[in-house]
Amino acid sequence: MTDYQPVRDAVAAACRRLAAEGLLIGTAGNVSIVHAETGNVAVTATGVVLADCRADQVSIVDPQGSLVDGEFQPTSELELHLAVIAASGVGAVVHTHAPAATAVSCVRDSLPVIHYQQLLLGGEIAVAPYATFGSSALADSVNSALSGRSAVLMANHGAVTTGATIEQAVENSLLLEWICRLLIDSSTLGSPRFLDEAAQTAVIEAAINRSYGTVQPVTTDNKEN
Repeated sequence: MTDYQPVRDAVAAACRRLAAEGLLIGTAGNVSIVHAETGNVAVTATGVVLADCRADQVSIVDPQGSLVDGEFQPTSELELHLAVIAASGVGAVVHTHAPAATAVSCVRDSLPVIHYQQLLLGGEIAVAPYATFGSSALADSVNSALSGRSAVLMANHGAVTTGATIEQAVENSLLLEWICRLLIDSSTLGSPRFLDEAAQTAVIEAAINRSYGTVQPVTTDNKEN
């Protein structure tokens, strides 16, 4: 018998962390993880208070959306999760109604690169056109807007982030919310400056040359004599 407990635990833990960070409120939002051995998907059940999410409130579905294991119906956004996973091959998907991200989604058609950390999400972030929650139209809209990115804003709705792991997907959600807050805060001071393509390319080159974002041990070559 397949052991789904680890992915159930991971989904529940991600929900509680996102809620503690203020990105998930009440029952608004959902999280999914691909079970590596079977390809089935662990996803939050519908109506779950995410700050208190328990492992037994996580449903297991197959790639077509049929319930494989669990006592509760999966989230109403199941089609969105399955579509993103099928199209991009990611290991985890996070959907939030995070305040700053949702605010930006209500105003802008895209989020240009305002800070170089945004390049970790793929650069400029699209705002997918509005569609009713749980609909095929929304799933298609999000999939198109996600192309080449690990984050997307959903017009007048919220945000979706992806990752190879749930830890990465959660960190991407936190980063996206920080970027959206930065845009909102800077806009109160004037017109924000955005990084053009040349600046973005220079950042990528510097990051590669410096192994940016990775722990680097001191070697004898760079120790002081």
